[in-house]
Amino acid sequence: MFDWKKIKIRRLNAATHRDLGYFFSSLILVYCISGIALNHVDDWNPDFIITKNTITIPASLTRAETGEKQINEFGKLVGENKYKIADFPTSDQIKIYYDNASLHLNFTTRKGIYERVSKRPFFYQTNVIHRNSLKGWKWASDVFAFMLIVINITGLFILKGKYGITKRGKWLIIAGVIPPLIAVIIHAVQ
Repeated sequence: MFDWKKIKIRRLNAATHRDLGYFFSSLILVYCISGIALNHVDDWNPDFIITKNTITIPASLTRAETGEKQINEFGKLVGENKYKIADFPTSDQIKIYYDNASLHLNFTTRKGIYERVSKRPFFYQTNVIHRNSLKGWKWASDVFAFMLIVINITGLFILKGKYGITKRGKWLIIAGVIPPLIAVIIHAVQ
């Protein structure tokens, strides 16, 4: 004799797991990709691309005349047409700030360094979501975390028999606890 209640619960469990998995699949990918990028923050900047170019100051441009006209001429060397502010860190240097860029000129060496910062496409946006930098996103992130718990728990009970949670599944769950447990122990010892 069939137990219709068990069958209905199993179907509801599988449908819940499937539908939540589909619904949150894009957000799961965003968090995974961003997580990998943020894990390697010491290897690269996951948010910004910083480009630096060295330029040579033409002999016609000197430190003696550093008014607004001269500062605009310096900007033309690197394709900038409107500066925000300029300062003089030393008597033979000028640093000019633009939107998302700066130009540091040294008149003794006749060299300059132009530095531009731009958002890294795709990664900047996914990292904003991952770090909860968007106003109000904290609550969406909490709902997402809770739904991941539901997806995880419902997934545990989809299969039955030798591949289910009471047989092979329990051993894989125990094995899955070992890596984070080792990491916590190692961290506690240090």
